[in-house]
Amino acid sequence: MIHWAWCIGLSGLLLAAPASALPQEARFSSLDGTLLTAWVFQPKATEPKGTVVALHGCGGLYASSGPRKGQLNSRHQAMAELLTAEGYSVVFPDSLLPRGETELCTQKIGSRRIGQTERRADTLAALAWVAAQPWAQRAAGPAPIALLGWSHGGSAVLAATDAARADVRAQAVRPAVAIAFYPGCQASLTARYTASAPLVLLLGELDDWTAPGPCIDLGKSAGAEVNVYPGSYHGFDAPSGEVRLRSDVPGGVNAGQGVHVGPNPAARDKAHARLLEVLQDAMK
Repeated sequence: MIHWAWCIGLSGLLLAAPASALPQEARFSSLDGTLLTAWVFQPKATEPKGTVVALHGCGGLYASSGPRKGQLNSRHQAMAELLTAEGYSVVFPDSLLPRGETELCTQKIGSRRIGQTERRADTLAALAWVAAQPWAQRAAGPAPIALLGWSHGGSAVLAATDAARADVRAQAVRPAVAIAFYPGCQASLTARYTASAPLVLLLGELDDWTAPGPCIDLGKSAGAEVNVYPGSYHGFDAPSGEVRLRSDVPGGVNAGQGVHVGPNPAARDKAHARLLEVLQDAMK
């Protein structure tokens, strides 16, 4: 079902979140043997509500400039604060720095050393690692885990939940729900993706980096929930800034002409509200 999520302003969800959620560092091995670093945020709740494994996009986890340089970028920090305020743990695995990369966005897709094979291995390992942690247990057993990803990380959500793949089917730990902001969907669509978990897609109508069309088609074929936010470009959920042209990105809908990225505050609030609704329903 496709939801054209008309951007009626909601109250700012981020403003209600605590201002200084701080993470702890963790390490575990990817399924391909790479030793990964992850950042773990914990809520104050005593009974775990569940964990969200959050997958970064092609720009990685960290801010590359400004006052947050070297720290989690503002999108990831804001999401951590939003989710921990709701009682969820959040785990951000880093797929880039452990492999000697800081970003992929300016690299041509065909020349990238890190693709969805690596992201799938990292994501499946993260699910298994979380399920084994004492803080992720309820009295009755492991608390549910959700997958959340943005762009390249949204594609990783698809890669790690494709039941057509033997390595995905072989995993004992599966997410309760998979949520992807503006992923690239063409590869999964071509591969006849079959969802191993309920799938929710959050897309920008005007996205000229990862076009919404293939994701709409994927949603129809996979039985996913598809939310399309009018007037919104790639990265519409950014907590600050303005829409700008990134001429340093070689791909996109119009190759060689750059891509538009930037926030749509009304769409961001509506997408975050839907995200919390989905998590509440799935993480019982």
